Amino acid sequence: MIGEVDMILRLSYWDSIYIDSKKLKSRTLEAIALDFIGFVYRNQGNSSQALNYYNQSLKIEEETGNKKGIAESLNNIGFVYDNQGDIPKALNYYERSLKIQEEIGDKNGTAYSLLNIGFTYSAQHDILKALDHNYRALKLFTEIQDKEGMGHSFNNIASIYYHQANIPKALEYFKKGLKIREELGDNSDIANSLSNLGSIYNKQGDLSQALDYFLKSLLLRKEINEKQGIASSFDHIGAVYLKQKKYDLAHAYADSALVLSKELGFPENLIDAEITLSMIDSASGNYAGAYEHYKQFIIYNDSIANEGTRKASIKSQLKYEYEKKEAVIKEQQEKERIVAEEKDRFQKIVILSVIVGLVLVIVFAFFIFRSLKVTRHQKEIIEEKQKEILDSIYYAKRIQTSLLPTEKYLRKYLNRS
Repeated sequence: MIGEVDMILRLSYWDSIYIDSKKLKSRTLEAIALDFIGFVYRNQGNSSQALNYYNQSLKIEEETGNKKGIAESLNNIGFVYDNQGDIPKALNYYERSLKIQEEIGDKNGTAYSLLNIGFTYSAQHDILKALDHNYRALKLFTEIQDKEGMGHSFNNIASIYYHQANIPKALEYFKKGLKIREELGDNSDIANSLSNLGSIYNKQGDLSQALDYFLKSLLLRKEINEKQGIASSFDHIGAVYLKQKKYDLAHAYADSALVLSKELGFPENLIDAEITLSMIDSASGNYAGAYEHYKQFIIYNDSIANEGTRKASIKSQLKYEYEKKEAVIKEQQEKERIVAEEKDRFQKIVILSVIVGLVLVIVFAFFIFRSLKVTRHQKEIIEEKQKEILDSIYYAKRIQTSLLPTEKYLRKYLNRS
């Protein structure tokens, strides 16, 4: 969470950038400034103001046709709705962002959208969709070597397996995530991975390993003053000491978790601290204390249960909308399949027609060639017969000429008579 002074300084800075962008008439700079102002308000927890500035930024990006900017604004708006628990709206904006990022080939943006969608499904306990989106995100992050994104994917996938009680898989992916995060040196993410590994070893009954990871996580969280994480670490350590029957240490850490959780006002942390203290008091013989902490646990748990009922209703609505969307997609796919089959059938008919046409042309050409050949042969025979006849005529004429006396000879013969 951004501190109050830090928030004021950031708002002041981006307000000045926004004013300068108006003077310079730079729509791109104006959109960026609005986006960052929205980010500051989002971190403050002021959702209405965050949405206001994100929507202004989105409008400018749409006017200028900046698809990458549009996708980022849609994703930011989706994140706000996600935090508000409005899952259908959050998914709507995430998926619109994802579609644009896929269109423009933005692998990094696509991966983060998939990660956000996967996290949302995970929170709704839709395990199959959560794993599908996280694995797709991991594949893209690996392709572009985005180690921070890979770390988030490993952690998310491991968390899903952990809640499924698939401990070997959870341990495998938590360790992969820790390794990547240690390479990057992000203490907040490292502390988160250490805490997750501690939870796994605690679940397996390896208390010394669990305590080691929880203490390392606590140390890092104190360095960066991550109060919610510190409260969580206190509670985890108290729970381990309870199992080891070190009740004084267990009570000290659990009580520290409760004090800090009340300061922060996070119901989840309060629930964890109250039930841990109730178990510690019960184990150490302080039944009155155990009863009081258990009553507080029930109060906080009921408030969360009511929220859970609301989320269950949202989940049902989400499932209904998803099924409607799936039905539309299947209908569209069926139409596309029919069109493709018709196109394929038409192509086959065309190809078959061309083949038949070629065969007919070849057959026709063969008959023409054969007819021409026969005609030529007949012509040769006729010419040969004509030649024979003419030769016979010429021969007979020569014989006739040679046998008949000439006119001169006849005249001479007659004169002598």
